Amino acid sequence: MNEYRSDEFGTVARDNARNDQSRDAGSPDGSYAETFEAEQMDRGAPKTHWGRRVALAIACLIVVGGLGVIVNAGFDRHAASEATARQELVGRQNRVPALRIEKVKAVETPKEVRLPATTQAFESATLFARQSGYIDKRFVDIGSRVKSGELLALISAPEVDDQLNQARAQLKQMVATLEQVTAQRDLASVTNQRNAPLVREGWQTKQSGDQTRLNLAAQNAAVNVANANIEAQKAQISRLERMQSYERVTAPFDGVITQRSIDTGSLVTADTSSGSPLFSIVRDNVLRVQVHVPQDVALQLKPGMEATLDVPELPGQRFAGEVARTAIALDANSRTLLVEADIKNADYKLSPGLYGTVRFNVPRPVPIMMIPSSALIFDQHGMRVATNADGVARLHQVTLGDDEGAQVQIIGGLEPGQDLIVNPPAGIENGAKVAVAAPAHPVQEAAASPASLPASGSDATGVGMVSPPAPKGMEADKVSAENAMRAEVEPEAKPGAASGSRTSRRGDNKAHPSR
Repeated sequence: MNEYRSDEFGTVARDNARNDQSRDAGSPDGSYAETFEAEQMDRGAPKTHWGRRVALAIACLIVVGGLGVIVNAGFDRHAASEATARQELVGRQNRVPALRIEKVKAVETPKEVRLPATTQAFESATLFARQSGYIDKRFVDIGSRVKSGELLALISAPEVDDQLNQARAQLKQMVATLEQVTAQRDLASVTNQRNAPLVREGWQTKQSGDQTRLNLAAQNAAVNVANANIEAQKAQISRLERMQSYERVTAPFDGVITQRSIDTGSLVTADTSSGSPLFSIVRDNVLRVQVHVPQDVALQLKPGMEATLDVPELPGQRFAGEVARTAIALDANSRTLLVEADIKNADYKLSPGLYGTVRFNVPRPVPIMMIPSSALIFDQHGMRVATNADGVARLHQVTLGDDEGAQVQIIGGLEPGQDLIVNPPAGIENGAKVAVAAPAHPVQEAAASPASLPASGSDATGVGMVSPPAPKGMEADKVSAENAMRAEVEPEAKPGAASGSRTSRRGDNKAHPSR
């Protein structure tokens, strides 16, 4: 600055000397004025350079001030986050989980046994031809429902018809023969009656008497032979009529045709070893279901007990029936008992061959303890459950029995009357404090409105938390954290206004350094 001022004073002295010389010379063309203006512009250049430096310094101060504001906001946000995390940690440590409690009871309710099964037709038959011939007419097809004795097809067998007609004609001939020999027998009988007194009185010889008597015996034998021939012929006719009846293929029982192997004009033979079946028919108004029951419930299943069938393809529908018969003896290899249940199918919704599940309600021989499966805790210590003992959680090692899905049997480790914690939170420890949750109203549970969702005082599993009153120090931390969060939100909400106000103040300070 001193150098600048000395330079300024030297320039002024030189200007004065030049002015004096110009005035002394008395220049008439005004060059003195131009020279004076140029020198004045040279003297103003240092002043303009100094103003730029001042502006640059003010801009640097503004940038530094903005960075300071950002850093300060970052420190405030970090402090608020730490305070919030500290508060949540203290709150979690002081919370007492409110859990659902159930009493452990010994139950005698029947045990529901569900076993896989396949439906079978109550009756089924494969029909073969009993008479060789050609199919004259066919009256049914697959899917046709028929009644017992209904005509299914006609077989044309002319040879059998001719043999039957011949047998009937022979029967008439034999009847006529019987009448003839009967007349001859009657004549022999009359002759013998006349000759017998004459032989006794000696009017005829004994040979004549023997002849008439033996002739009567021969005629009696002829009558017996004629009667026997007639009976034999009748039997032949009956056989041929039966063979002729086989030309009519009829249904053996009420059912549905499931297979057809013939058409009109097909040749069929009366031989099951080489011939093909004509029809297959099943009775499906009642279905037979076979299941293999394990040994633990086999002895409790008796004929007449209720049985129901569920089919996956027919959801929401349950078909009633009853246990019809058992095999009595268990299979030595599988240790299971074959049980058959008859399921009513009057509306024909079920079909033979379906896969389903059969349910039996088997009575229990002795009362047992059943608990919800959600109460089990499986960790590195094994299978355990938690109970509530005067507001303190107690963990018990248990031994499981039958697993029925939603319920599981407890063989050992619990006693009836204990308060079982249902759905205990993860990581629950022995001796932790717990509280009993108030039961929710069914209507509120069914509503499932957003207002009923777990608040910040509930954990992720939906178990309610009861928070004790916070101490005064915690309340102060909470107020300070809220103030810090509010200070953090306000600059973000109005960044232009805040930055502008701070910049204007700092700009004023920079523009007036004396202040």
